Amino acid sequence: MSSRTLRRLATLVLVTAAVALLAYLRWRPEIVPVRVVAVERGAVERTATNSRAGTVEARRRAKISPDQGGRVAEVPRRRGDRVRAGDVLLRLDSSLEAGQVEVTRREVATAAAERERACLAAERAQQELERHRRLAEQRIVAADLLDRLEFAAREAAAACAAGRAVEARASSALALARTALDKRTIYAPFDGIVAELSTEVGEWVTPAPPAVPVPPVIDLLDPTSIYLALPMDEVDAARLVPGLEARATIDSHPERTFAGSVVRVAPYVLDLEAQNRTVEIEVELEDTALAAQLLRGTSADVEVVLERRPGVLRLPTATILGGNRVLVVEGDRLVERGIERGIANWDFTEITSGLEEGDRVVAAIDRPEIAAGARVRVVEGPPQTP
Repeated sequence: MSSRTLRRLATLVLVTAAVALLAYLRWRPEIVPVRVVAVERGAVERTATNSRAGTVEARRRAKISPDQGGRVAEVPRRRGDRVRAGDVLLRLDSSLEAGQVEVTRREVATAAAERERACLAAERAQQELERHRRLAEQRIVAADLLDRLEFAAREAAAACAAGRAVEARASSALALARTALDKRTIYAPFDGIVAELSTEVGEWVTPAPPAVPVPPVIDLLDPTSIYLALPMDEVDAARLVPGLEARATIDSHPERTFAGSVVRVAPYVLDLEAQNRTVEIEVELEDTALAAQLLRGTSADVEVVLERRPGVLRLPTATILGGNRVLVVEGDRLVERGIERGIANWDFTEITSGLEEGDRVVAAIDRPEIAAGARVRVVEGPPQTP
């Protein structure tokens, strides 16, 4: 064979090898980086969350107005002040009522004096009657005189009884006048904080007429009675019962979760027009000191634990594909598996079949190359393009 033929043969072999190499490099399977999570054992909860924003409320709250009209004479407490039960919150001008108390007090004194005079006269008439009865037994006194003395004694006793009645009536009038005077002052019905005050000294306040709503003069609330009122979807109504564990988030304390429990479930479903049907629940926080600091009206959300299963196989809920499928790493390939699920929440789902503890499941399908059959390389953190 000539050298020219050898050179041509060598050139052909090199070209063929280069084409084969290029074809291999072009068509070789891409190795895709993936992040995985291991199937593990742990607790899984079934939870329910409120369908609309809840509200911080106060269980003990009094919107107070005087039941009599009058001019404000004193406002010893201001907005934000803490008060004790029985503290004065507001006084109306009471000069007329105080004068009436003084008048009736003197009437009581006069009635008492008249009663004493009448009763003394009755006592004297009775003594006179008894003395003449003894004389009548000796036939010294005429029967006609004894009759007149008996009548006089009865009349004096009646006058004494009338005096007592007049005194009692005067005493009742005094009690009534004192009640009217006391109504000119508003007292705190319980320990609390003055939330609102809508009047000042010198202003005139008027009680609300029947069936006519009038804003209260004072709004008093008890900070130790704070709770969360939350509307829950009606589909969870049958499983919501007092005593269930709850986790609350409050807008005024972002990025924090507070433990609590359900204390009340409304016995009816609200069916307001243009709104989802809901059942209201009340949740109290375990941290009562924090609850006392919350402002009534603040928005709140809650997650109620309806059921908890400890020690079950679980996966992050976000790793499960539609149709109850997952991608599992076997060797250097991805394999699709079907699973059966138990209870679930936003974080974890219980796996009842299809996987075993320790199986590595793709954490996130964030590239089109991540599919069943793909060659993969497990990486830590977010995947990188090879």
